[in-house]
Amino acid sequence: MKINQVEELVGITKKNIRFYESQGLVHPERNPENGYREYTLRDVEQLQRVKLLRKLDVPCEQIRRVADGELALSDCMRAHARALESRQADLARMRELSVLLEREDDLMALDTTEYLATMKRLEQGGARFVDVKHSDVKKRRAAAVLSAVVFVTLMAAIIALVLWGNSIEPMPTLLLIFVIVFPAAVIVGVLIALRQRLKELKGGELDEAGQY
Repeated sequence: MKINQVEELVGITKKNIRFYESQGLVHPERNPENGYREYTLRDVEQLQRVKLLRKLDVPCEQIRRVADGELALSDCMRAHARALESRQADLARMRELSVLLEREDDLMALDTTEYLATMKRLEQGGARFVDVKHSDVKKRRAAAVLSAVVFVTLMAAIIALVLWGNSIEPMPTLLLIFVIVFPAAVIVGVLIALRQRLKELKGGELDEAGQY
């Protein structure tokens, strides 16, 4: 069956189905004649299992290990239950600190030293709070990609407009090349800059605001 049929049967999007394939959670065969994926009822059943475990917030890697026979389902769920209990304890600690902050009236007058020291002690004891650095990196990555897409789209639109105008009223060849090469060079430069920026973020680049 086709992916559209699987989408309807399982109740998850095609995008999610392909993501689960990329994670090794389902392995549909490909039609040798056209290269299209051919899903079976067995694949549908496997996706149902994946859907169930993902709704319980079991990580994809753990599901893959269970599916591959590297980990028993019971062991996986016991480990997941412990992880949930740990997360619940972390949330309780966050709530306790949030209640303490309710006593403060002015952000500018807030003495953060004591609160941060308390959080550090809790983290040393195994507690986990929000990873601000990781969250900020994700936002920076999204912003960099969005900016690049906007610039590339704009330059591509200029090239298309020039070619369209040239088809109506041809311009000198050298001028046409110059007008096209400039936005094309901008596109290349933006893509190179984006690649470098993503590489920096992946490498854990920190700015002064993140060093705390």
